Amino acid sequence: MDIYLPIANLSVNALVIVLLGGGVGLLSGMFGVGGGFLTTPLLIVYGIPPTVAAASAASQVTGASVSGVFAHLQRKGVDLKMGGVLVAGGIVGSLVGAWLFKLLQAIGQIDTVIAVIYVLLLGFIGTTMGRESWAAIKARRTGIPVPARKRRHHPLVAALPLRTRFYRSGLYISPLAPLLLGFFVGILTILLGVGGGFVLVPAMLYLLGMATQVVVGTSLFQTLFVTAVATMVHALTTKAVDIVLAALLLLGSVVGAQLGARFASRVR
Repeated sequence: MDIYLPIANLSVNALVIVLLGGGVGLLSGMFGVGGGFLTTPLLIVYGIPPTVAAASAASQVTGASVSGVFAHLQRKGVDLKMGGVLVAGGIVGSLVGAWLFKLLQAIGQIDTVIAVIYVLLLGFIGTTMGRESWAAIKARRTGIPVPARKRRHHPLVAALPLRTRFYRSGLYISPLAPLLLGFFVGILTILLGVGGGFVLVPAMLYLLGMATQVVVGTSLFQTLFVTAVATMVHALTTKAVDIVLAALLLLGSVVGAQLGARFASRVR
């Protein structure tokens, strides 16, 4: 069934968009990623203009995160204090990102910048995953197990002042580290329409040294509020949010996120 998208100015198959949202929602609930890093490029491949894809994907990520956050809150898998610091940094970052977005849009380079950043980010993620997979395969062949990762924060994080305790995460670190991390993710959210979980989750594990049982839920908590702000900023400034496209994506993602959270709890 085809449906017309007023902002994108084209017709799409509604079922395809709903299924795309469902698949992304599933990943969101399982791994704590908003899924925008998949939604935006897939929409672009489908023929949606990059600016509309990025702006509308942010609203879809918000919906997927709402469903996922409630599921993880019920399982006590969210560090609210850490999440609050990440959200504060993310909101400031989203405002800076909106300024960059408007600047690039004014000079006619926003579509190119979005495409280039996606190629670089997805290439980096693919390379990193490939290296880890190869290490696991090599360990299986040789019989020598991969050394278990010790949970500790990065030396640069340890050197920052104003330390405080994040009890749910089991950390005693400066809030400046998650604040800066949230700021960076906020910029990405505006520019790319991503929740930032694909950056946030590894950073929370390897830089901050957070307890794994609260990483996914806390990532979704930050994603929920920052993408909500990003959607409002896009609607007020860039006016690139296609409400019909966002609604179709949300329809699938809310259901997918609930299923993903259930799968994640079973795996643990």
